[in-house]
Amino acid sequence: MLNTLHSAASFIVAIGVLVAFHEFGHFWVARRFGIKVLKFSIGFGRPLWSRRGADGVEYIVAMIPLGGYVKLLDEREADVVIPPQDLPRAFNRQPVWKRIAVFAAGPVFNFLLAIAFYWVLYMVGVPGVKPVIDEPPPGSVAAKAGFKAGEQIVALDGDTVATWSVLNGELVAHVLDRGVTSFRIRSADGSERNVEVDLSAVHVDPALLFDELGLSPFEPPVAPVIGEVIAGGAAAQAGFQPDDRVLTVDGETVASFKTLRRIISARPGQVAKFGIERAGQTLELSAIIGSETVGGKAIGRMGFTGKPADASVAGQGDLWQDLRAELRLDPLAAASAALHQTWQVSELTLRLLHRMVIGEVSVKNVSGPIQIAQAAGFSASVGVVAFLSFVALISISIGVFNLLPIPMLDGGQILFGLIEAVKGSPLSDRLQMAGQQVGLTLLLLLMGLALYNDVASVIG
Repeated sequence: MLNTLHSAASFIVAIGVLVAFHEFGHFWVARRFGIKVLKFSIGFGRPLWSRRGADGVEYIVAMIPLGGYVKLLDEREADVVIPPQDLPRAFNRQPVWKRIAVFAAGPVFNFLLAIAFYWVLYMVGVPGVKPVIDEPPPGSVAAKAGFKAGEQIVALDGDTVATWSVLNGELVAHVLDRGVTSFRIRSADGSERNVEVDLSAVHVDPALLFDELGLSPFEPPVAPVIGEVIAGGAAAQAGFQPDDRVLTVDGETVASFKTLRRIISARPGQVAKFGIERAGQTLELSAIIGSETVGGKAIGRMGFTGKPADASVAGQGDLWQDLRAELRLDPLAAASAALHQTWQVSELTLRLLHRMVIGEVSVKNVSGPIQIAQAAGFSASVGVVAFLSFVALISISIGVFNLLPIPMLDGGQILFGLIEAVKGSPLSDRLQMAGQQVGLTLLLLLMGLALYNDVASVIG
């Protein structure tokens, strides 16, 4: 219950900030051009709070925090009576370039907010993990290329990668390029080598490409000691208890918790015999391994967690510390990195949307409010840096989404304006109405898909 409330509160804070900044972009540019603003609303539906300012604008906070709007003076609005002195300030009487600028301002402000957040984060320091790899699974792209456990990827095509977070973004971009990528690899002894890897055959879907690449973070060996047994899970039903040490699974020796996780993951729905050590005694427990579908593939789950690293890896503090990294830059370099990050995320979002349309990326990647709220709650629980990174990412997504040339969105209105600028007159009311209907249908379908994915993730 507390986790749900925390996620909901984090979601409302994040979306509230993003919507307010987006709508403020429309508001600010309209006011700079002398266009009269009637309402500024954060949220939809029944107003929870409203006040009319000295500037004549009605400011509103509404019940549904999933958007907002700025209502401008417009002669096309049937319920608006316009005094003659205000007619020059009506939105529909403005030159087309001003109207386009007002529509573009919301998404642009979302990009500016992301740049500002990234700039601050890079100056404060973004913690991460060095891109040291674990043993690639047999048959994976990394295994075929000769990558070994403990090696660190230091650059891709000459571009330095300092953390796993940076590497993940770069890998998605390189896989989308469908070509050969040069990996700069540093071995444990400090020597470096270049490895050319052909990524043209790797799935572009983020849910699949990392498994195919076979690249995962290196983990120092953690003892296979159980930390928490989840109520109702396969482990609880089989009689597992906290502090049990798993020795074998069907006779196969278990040397680390990662080995245990690998064995379980590969055997969804199967019966297995676990040899365990409990309070100095050796026991055998039989269990039916649970199953969970991840990315369309069944994965074995037992319903227990391992002991925290600091409790089960005594004496390995230095090894864990060596894997930590921090990306901290001076103000000028941070500004450049913030611009690059915002551009890269925007480009990747558009490219993945294109691949989704042509069927190369699963529509399961479309998240709705439930999954976004869960991510908001998780990032907020990790810390301020993680939460601001999450808000910056969502801000970019909102900016990109609103610039899509779909009627009902800012991008659709910009498209109408560009057509008007080229042909010298607006589209007919009939065509604009038809476009609005198509746009509304597309948005409803997208919302339905997002909600379906949310429900499926909860049920799954």
